[in-house]
Amino acid sequence: MAKHSNILLDPVAIQRGEALGLHARFIVEGYMAGEHKSPFRGFALEFTQHREYSPGDDIRHLDWKVLGRTDRYYLKQYEQETNYVAHILLDGSESMKYGSGSLTKLQYGKVMAACLSYLILHQRDAVSVGLFDTVVRQMVPRTSNIASIHNIMNVLAAFEPGEQTNIAQVLHDMAGQIRRKGIVILISDFFDDEEKILAGIQHLRFGGNEVVVFHTMDPFELEFPFTGMVEFDGLEGIPKIMTRPREIRRTYLREVEAFRRRIKEGCERNNVHYVLVNTAQALHEVLSGYLAFRLRTTTR
Repeated sequence: MAKHSNILLDPVAIQRGEALGLHARFIVEGYMAGEHKSPFRGFALEFTQHREYSPGDDIRHLDWKVLGRTDRYYLKQYEQETNYVAHILLDGSESMKYGSGSLTKLQYGKVMAACLSYLILHQRDAVSVGLFDTVVRQMVPRTSNIASIHNIMNVLAAFEPGEQTNIAQVLHDMAGQIRRKGIVILISDFFDDEEKILAGIQHLRFGGNEVVVFHTMDPFELEFPFTGMVEFDGLEGIPKIMTRPREIRRTYLREVEAFRRRIKEGCERNNVHYVLVNTAQALHEVLSGYLAFRLRTTTR
């Protein structure tokens, strides 16, 4: 396992999350028989097609007859498979490197992505994990194998931020790639064109996918507690600026609140759960609070 990757699983967040679960809010199309309502009807699972085996797939669905004839691995797919696939997208752009405390936004997001992946796999659903800036740079393909959590943690731990971001394009690309309705979980600070981001979210929703947004921000970004004369480093191509924070604090806080409100209201218009994540808050509080809320609002 990659160095430090094991610290990505928060044991308290896992313990609380396991008790609550992350269930699909809407009717989903999935890959395994499970807990969620199926959009299909029938008295039994009906075979529809084969697809090629991918690492992490459940070998119980291998078609041994096809293997014997072709020496290739194929899985049987059934029309009434009902467990969902969650696609976790983590913003790995340069602005996510910021952190006033022990964790940057990206490090916090990595822990969140790892814990969500574990919880989803633990309840026998499937997950894929993508890290992106202007495009998806690293992707762990869809898997329902709990042992895959080690690979997910290694990929998360090894990723380094760099480029600018293009959240909207990544969302549009994802909407075009998802073959069956599932859940898309987006972890980002959303420092990008808001209207384009919301259009990307709308594209995912139009395809029948559920979307969950974790708007991840550092407490200093939310509170702006700086004093004296401060030089701020620009990120993602923005130049440095020297200023007195006291002179701009009121305007800054008003703009940040308006920015956050626009993202939240845009999500609500598209029936998307919006969660503001302050990285000063313990992850287990963020996740257990959201999962408890989700459990109350889930249509089963």
